Amino acid sequence: MATSLKNLSDTAIQPIPNATGYKFGILVAEWNPEVTESMGKAAKETLLVHGVKPEDILYKYVPGSYELSLGAQYMAEYTDVDAIIVLGCVIQGETRHFDYVCKAVTEGTNEVSLKYNIPVGFGVLTTENQQQALDRAGGKHGNKGDEAAGAAIKMVALKHEINQKND
Repeated sequence: MATSLKNLSDTAIQPIPNATGYKFGILVAEWNPEVTESMGKAAKETLLVHGVKPEDILYKYVPGSYELSLGAQYMAEYTDVDAIIVLGCVIQGETRHFDYVCKAVTEGTNEVSLKYNIPVGFGVLTTENQQQALDRAGGKHGNKGDEAAGAAIKMVALKHEINQKND
């Protein structure tokens, strides 16, 4: 739950588990690069801090947030990653374009996750202005890239834990 009173990267109840041996794909939207690049760097750093080897991180770009869903599908189909992290930023403008892009990327990445049974860490900012985006990409509200990477690690660990108990 978002709030202006806390850093959103510090709200986890459970610690992030060790991710050694897991492979991750990171997709970064090229649109709003001053925001998305910061999130991409934070996501990669979070993976490294939690034991992921640099060679186990596939870092790719897509033109904008709308393309994150198809990029995630490509990663799910054509790579052996354990999870995908999508990072983008959609800033409200004067038209309804914002609504359509936000809905499409949210539903699209969720569909990829369910169809391919692979965690997709969702780090797509949907803000009213540039300052709100910067505040969530390394500013006073933490970094959504860090959060999305942490969520992806936790979901991979959960999947493996449940799968091992069923063997």
